[in-house]
Amino acid sequence: MTRLATQYGRYGYRRITELLHREGWKVNHKRVERLWRREGLKVPQKQPKRRRLWLADGSCIRLRPAYKDHVWSYDFVQTRTHDGQVVRMLTLIDEHSRECLAIDVARRLNSESVLERLSDLFVRRGVPDYIRSDNGPEFTATAVRTWLERIGVRTLFIEPGSPWENGYIESFNGKLRDELLNGEIFDTLLEAKVLIERWRREYNTVRPHSSLGYRAPAPEAMLPLSACSATLHKQIKLNTKKLT
Repeated sequence: MTRLATQYGRYGYRRITELLHREGWKVNHKRVERLWRREGLKVPQKQPKRRRLWLADGSCIRLRPAYKDHVWSYDFVQTRTHDGQVVRMLTLIDEHSRECLAIDVARRLNSESVLERLSDLFVRRGVPDYIRSDNGPEFTATAVRTWLERIGVRTLFIEPGSPWENGYIESFNGKLRDELLNGEIFDTLLEAKVLIERWRREYNTVRPHSSLGYRAPAPEAMLPLSACSATLHKQIKLNTKKLT
């Protein structure tokens, strides 16, 4: 338990209990909680309550994801390397499965970056029914909206200054910041890319999610990089160039 709590410093005792079960330990959460408190381990603070997620006209937020690839959400997150330079991240998740589809890390990201990432994902795993985002210029750019309309993806934009209306991606971004960004000092952009991608894979394949019955979002989704064929990589790059 102490080893897992050290490795996953922002997990509470319930998630640690699930990881213990995966390792073959037959122990219930009540006993883990007692040992947790006896060892002086700190349970992460609970998230503050949020307002009910709806809009006055019910146009956007009342649409709840009903199946995989029904609704994707994306947003930008920002941090800095040790020298003070900005690092931007484009985060993208499947709202139903909670799987993190991608985290792009760069000094600068814009609407072209959004198009490149979406085209790559559409080629590799298919097209979602909806994409939800805020109404920032990167997401509402004419090129992005026209391209999405052309391939049949409907867009859902939240109201300005209302992040709770995009609760799934906001929750994900909070976990990314809490479990990684707040505890790491990135000396270089390359280091940030490597550590963030490692965290994304762990999030998808290891991290127990309470909303999924303490299962990981996509334990089968992440294959070793060597398992991806060179042919597939060439096909993705070719299609990405055509679409963008």
